[in-house]
Amino acid sequence: MKVYQACVLITLLDGASLYTFRFKRRRTGVKVEHTDCEGYRFSYFTRGQPGPRPSVLMLHGFSLDKDIWLNTIKLFPRDLHLICLDMPGHGETTRLLGESYTAAAQTKRIHQFVEGIGLSKKPFHLVGMSMGGMVAGLYAAQYPSEIFALSLLSPAGLKYPTENEFFMRLKELIQNPDNVTLFPVTEKQGKHLLKLCLHRPNIVNTQLLKGYLDDRRPHKMFFITCFLDVFSAQSRYSLHDNMSKIRAPTQIIWGRGDKVFDSSGAEVLATATPISQVHMLEKCGHFIAFERPKKSAKLILEFYNSVCDKAEMKKVA
Repeated sequence: MKVYQACVLITLLDGASLYTFRFKRRRTGVKVEHTDCEGYRFSYFTRGQPGPRPSVLMLHGFSLDKDIWLNTIKLFPRDLHLICLDMPGHGETTRLLGESYTAAAQTKRIHQFVEGIGLSKKPFHLVGMSMGGMVAGLYAAQYPSEIFALSLLSPAGLKYPTENEFFMRLKELIQNPDNVTLFPVTEKQGKHLLKLCLHRPNIVNTQLLKGYLDDRRPHKMFFITCFLDVFSAQSRYSLHDNMSKIRAPTQIIWGRGDKVFDSSGAEVLATATPISQVHMLEKCGHFIAFERPKKSAKLILEFYNSVCDKAEMKKVA
């Protein structure tokens, strides 16, 4: 029960209705854009204009959408060019049940988007969380010349010496994908999920939980398909298998209390990447952008500025 739920209930955590998200979008100053690439439509937020410093592309986690970043990017400078993308099949981006959603397939789609809007004209800062972190890491490994810097927030895709409850449940669910517990349908299941994913699960009330469950049911088959693809044998360890190919300066942020992907993954990544820094957040679970939006924004921005400053000093020298 916990595995799928650990990935799908995130939009509840901000306590936001669609109206609230629209208000936050206006307040944050983002503009919703759409672009068509070879018949595939991508939806994304954008703010600011490309300038002398790198643009920032942000990739959300499984079952989320671009709204997850609103509380984070509101703390970024308004003149920083940033893009928050709806991942393949998520939010307002094209959703195809017959498409593959493995990490490799999603990376290919993200590259299609980057090329389509001209973001690859110069290296950019790539940020990814959870599933989006796995895809971001794989992207950095496959397209190193395009990445100026990389920030990974509790990414999926790593191997661990011992399996936690998440991975033990994962094996059970892969063998029985029709199990109703693969999708949260009851309040009891939802509340159990919150205890797994949050350091402070009481920040979500029952009414919001009901609303979320009602909203997700129509897309049940897509989320099951996507989940099984991401955690299939060929995709499950995509980041681990490619992390040694990452060349960009890399920032790793992890919640010390993460029960979904163990925080020991931070050191696994740091050991494999040549230029890296690790930030462990106390009293924080898996959903960093919800539990610690200000702290994560501060860390990402400080990392961005430090890498930019070093690059500029090299040019002068």
